[in-house]
Amino acid sequence: MTKEQEVPANRDWVYTSSLQLAAVPSAASCSRMLVRLTLTRWKLADYIETAELVMSELVTNAVQATGLTDPEPKSWDITAEHVIGVQLRATGTSLVLDVWDRSPGVPVAKSPCDDAEGGRGLLLIGAMAKQWDVFRPHAGGKIVWAELELDRAAKPPPLTTMPVRIPGATKPPKGPVHTMAEEALLQRFLDALYQWDEPQPI
Repeated sequence: MTKEQEVPANRDWVYTSSLQLAAVPSAASCSRMLVRLTLTRWKLADYIETAELVMSELVTNAVQATGLTDPEPKSWDITAEHVIGVQLRATGTSLVLDVWDRSPGVPVAKSPCDDAEGGRGLLLIGAMAKQWDVFRPHAGGKIVWAELELDRAAKPPPLTTMPVRIPGATKPPKGPVHTMAEEALLQRFLDALYQWDEPQPI
């Protein structure tokens, strides 16, 4: 089930939705499903295609850093260590995609040759996003985030319950890493909300 909330603010609005997934290749398709369903509900369907691509690249990097890369991992191979967290946050002017994993290693953009099969993820994110960076939560690990600029400022409709059923192979195991993911995404949201709600220069 996604965790979703609306937070009133002085000048604008902010919505957020987060989910923990097993760190396996199918997490990328589940994260795209979350993006599609969430942005449809938030009346931001025009941004689905770009957000799906960026989220998929972020999740793929997180899985490669801390998860199982076998396309069809056995259920007994997935342990409580294999967890990532994904989060979407929308305000009146921007859409932010956060992906947490337990590795402290910072992703580095590569310059692959023309015939290379991979290594272009961060280059693609850099081309499609307004900006991207790494956030260090107190819980540990890292959050790689990307911001997409929204070209309009409109208040979405009131939220209603949106259940998201996670396929069994992508259901994250409960344990300390699952808790770390929850705490890290919550801190990221609260930290961004605090900065966003600071008085603006006149």
